[in-house]
Amino acid sequence: MPRRREVTKRKPDGDPRYNEVLVSRFINVVMKDGKKSLAEKIFYNALDRIAEKIKDDSPIDVFKRAVTNVKPSLEVKSRRVGGSTYQIPIEVKYDRQTALSIRWIIDNARKRGERGFYNRLAGELMDAANGSGGAVKKKEDTHKMAEANKAFAHYRW
Repeated sequence: MPRRREVTKRKPDGDPRYNEVLVSRFINVVMKDGKKSLAEKIFYNALDRIAEKIKDDSPIDVFKRAVTNVKPSLEVKSRRVGGSTYQIPIEVKYDRQTALSIRWIIDNARKRGERGFYNRLAGELMDAANGSGGAVKKKEDTHKMAEANKAFAHYRW
């Protein structure tokens, strides 16, 4: 944290095909070792795969629905009080909700068994849009953990 002034948060530009900031953020998380063109190719191939499988909906709408379905509203944070550590439920800010949902979708896509990462990503995005899949399960587990530790909410700072 700077001592002098508040740092303004930079807003990334939209992606080349859809001009969406969310897509640009997603591509930046998919990217490894600075290979952005490869990450873009993977993401757009995944959207093309979704367009092949789902005829009635546009792939960008499926993507947005997937990210929205995975966004957590609560999470737990460890806090040490008097020698014991408590898991304290806290509300999640909007930017963090988006970041967590993107990260969870990509992590669960990497764990899938299909051949080719764009196939895995397309499968995970379709599952998340339909309310199933590993990323949605991660969100539900996070909410269950927060609900179970609701008794420690008074330790929140």
